Amino acid sequence: MYLKWNEKIITDFSDKNINSLYNEGYVFTRLGKGIMDQTRSLRINLSKFKLSSENRRVLKKIEGLNLNIEAIPYTKYDWQIGKMAKDFYDKKFGAGVFTANKIKELLTDKEKSNFNNLFIYNLGENNIAGYTICFADNKIVHYSYPFYILNSKFQIPNSMGMGMMIMAIAAAKQNNMQYIYLGSAQRPTDIYKLQFAGLEWFDGEKWNDDMKELKEQIKSRGMARDPDFTAGQNKRIKYL
Repeated sequence: MYLKWNEKIITDFSDKNINSLYNEGYVFTRLGKGIMDQTRSLRINLSKFKLSSENRRVLKKIEGLNLNIEAIPYTKYDWQIGKMAKDFYDKKFGAGVFTANKIKELLTDKEKSNFNNLFIYNLGENNIAGYTICFADNKIVHYSYPFYILNSKFQIPNSMGMGMMIMAIAAAKQNNMQYIYLGSAQRPTDIYKLQFAGLEWFDGEKWNDDMKELKEQIKSRGMARDPDFTAGQNKRIKYL
């Protein structure tokens, strides 16, 4: 189950409206076109971000990996991408969490997908190591739904997934973005996202940079016991 305080379905896809909603803790989901959830969102203020020594250590482990960005709908989609994603999510999170058909839909059907950028991580044109499905405009990037080959040469504990994220953050800063959103912080396993300079989290009312408070929240209570999660289930969907 996914922590959310509210849900909206938008019809105004202007950058101004989307940026405003992300600033209120909403993020695009894979559930359908225009569906956004308000959650304990994480973002990096890129004006405050700089690589730490640990970030550099991770990047050293994946040296040789390149990042290319393609538009969604992705015209070069093939079944192997869906299989890579399904294998990854089956292994990491359990069977049925993410289907190959859903990946294909997100990457090829603009009437059903909220995402517009595919980050492609490769060791050369014909040697793909992983992907991340993202939303981006001229101010923000939403880094979401990463997956990669589990037997990649970079599959040292934590290095591949973290390396992909760090590369995306660095690229967003290099391209003068204001924020990169990293999903949500809900479970103890999300602690790995909290290491970055400039990180902020949405606490239900405002953006907060107190990492100690956030760590205590996600360590001390499982999502199913979270009163914020329970309260959020009764809020009505708003159509904008």
